[in-house]
Amino acid sequence: MPQTASTLLSVSYQDDIALVKLTRPEKRNAINDRLVQAINDCFSQMPENIKAIVLHAEGDHFCAGLDLSEISENTAPESVMHSRNWHAAFGKVQFGRAPVIAVLHGAVVGGGLELASSAHIRIAEESAFYALPEGKRGLFVGGGGSVRISRLIGVARMSDLMLTGRVLSAQEGHQAGISQYLIESGKGLEKAMELARNIASNAAMTNYAVMHMLPRIADQSMDEGLATESFVAAVAQKDPATLSLLAQFLEGKKNKVQFKPQGQ
Repeated sequence: MPQTASTLLSVSYQDDIALVKLTRPEKRNAINDRLVQAINDCFSQMPENIKAIVLHAEGDHFCAGLDLSEISENTAPESVMHSRNWHAAFGKVQFGRAPVIAVLHGAVVGGGLELASSAHIRIAEESAFYALPEGKRGLFVGGGGSVRISRLIGVARMSDLMLTGRVLSAQEGHQAGISQYLIESGKGLEKAMELARNIASNAAMTNYAVMHMLPRIADQSMDEGLATESFVAAVAQKDPATLSLLAQFLEGKKNKVQFKPQGQ
């Protein structure tokens, strides 16, 4: 499968895994309007055979957030549309074709943390650090952070970051719930590929349900969520890929789950 590249974003493929890389290291991968559009286009046009996606970044930082040099004197309606463009692009990451694993290192700040929070799994290298400096700059999050980040770390922690300008280390962010894995610097991409291969072996319907239905069930009342779960479980159980995996398991061809900690 061909590789694609631009001055802002590059995409390469390893079998059924896509690697999407932010390629603006001279700006610490800060997000401008063109990068937002590139992310939207990339995740909208992901090939049908892709079963897992690794999102990572070139240089010393994952993403330093909004490119402040692009802030203009927009009217309020124009600012709303600007924010909604970010919502659309990051929504394609969260509710796209395949699960997304983000590799975080260096600055994961502002809009960078909003982008990271739209992924399904986050691997933090020890160099990662997190902040939401919008509050100290007279701004408010506009890329979905008030919804996604608050769900990861809670409203109280998010309020602290925005009101005080506090910076969290990789370890602090991990303890707060930003990342699911915390590993040695320089090892993030390797770990992400390991997880991506694992995820790609799942039934596509199961992955879709985890991506698209689980967060929506979490927002429902208990009774509504349980009802939705029943329907999703019934559909997943009848998926041909699921039936094949179950048959392999019963025949001893599929490894059984190892009931022991796998480490961070």
